Amino acid sequence: MLGLIKDKVLSGQRLVEKDAIRLFQSDDIFTIGRLASYVAEKKNNKNAYFIINRHVNPTNICINRCKFCAFSRSKGEEGAYELTIEEIIEKLKDGHGSQVTGHGFSEVHIVGGLHPDWHFEYYLDMLSSIKKEFPHIAIKAFTAVEVDYMSKISGLSLEETLIALKKNGLDLMPGGGAEIFSEGVRNKLCPEKISGDRWLEVMEIAHRVGIKTNATMLYGHLEGIEDRVKHLLKLRDLQDKTGGFQAFIPLAYHPKNTEIGGFYSSGIDDLKTIAISRLVLDNFDHIKAYWIMLGEKISQVALLFGADDVDGTIIEEKITHSAGAMSEEGMTREELIYLIKKAGKVPVQRDAFYNPIDRGLM
Repeated sequence: MLGLIKDKVLSGQRLVEKDAIRLFQSDDIFTIGRLASYVAEKKNNKNAYFIINRHVNPTNICINRCKFCAFSRSKGEEGAYELTIEEIIEKLKDGHGSQVTGHGFSEVHIVGGLHPDWHFEYYLDMLSSIKKEFPHIAIKAFTAVEVDYMSKISGLSLEETLIALKKNGLDLMPGGGAEIFSEGVRNKLCPEKISGDRWLEVMEIAHRVGIKTNATMLYGHLEGIEDRVKHLLKLRDLQDKTGGFQAFIPLAYHPKNTEIGGFYSSGIDDLKTIAISRLVLDNFDHIKAYWIMLGEKISQVALLFGADDVDGTIIEEKITHSAGAMSEEGMTREELIYLIKKAGKVPVQRDAFYNPIDRGLM
């Protein structure tokens, strides 16, 4: 049933929209997985990457209250918090080396709410303070939604905002905030958030000023197959134009404590989405199985379905766990290596830009 698509993949032809829809409609998960694994190994051999990193969420206070988000709070609401720059530095000092069995982390990942009272200078001070204290750690920070907000509160253009962030220590950006680009679904899911086109615009400008980014897609909520496919194709189009995306991360929706409710995605849907993403996004070097959202075991299996990265140690994750994530909040370096080796892959510890740090892990 998938013979024509298989021929396309094996001959290196680009899949089109109807091919991707056909793959999502197919129940032949094993053929889809084998094809995705073939593409992944052509790009990265049997390597499976991980990073020693640390997540910090500076605040959950947010002017947006997206219906799918269980993390955000309004100012003054029970559970709302905001970290000072000094507290962020202390978190990084506490985690640097001690919680990852002697291996200091090489990346800090920073995302948070759109705080109504923080000025742009706060974000610049945050970056410069972290970079001064930890000059060798890459700072991956701020979604396109946060950058758009900073542009608004600073009165600067997007390009000026991104240049200022880069000058003060921003090394690369995560892919959050993309959710799903379909306007109809997005208006139900997160009407306060910037549009999908605006998200793409922020990323295009980031790439233009020399900031590499990731890309994401939130799936398993209100969207349909066609919405997913169109989302992937828009990312592929921008990557053709800029080449600035490092990795794509499909994010499985978590329903607990959200306004829209619903169900967790199934393991089959998770694996199929990983695999089809690998087949469609032929110009992305890496597809990430984000173990925080998928769980440790599905992430491990995803390495056989087109994924080549499982993210990292993370240490403390709040956003997905607020919505009912059943995974741990952090993993050790040794646990990640074990997970990868048991999937028959070669563990490669990397830096934030996918340069290998340690290959001798078998």
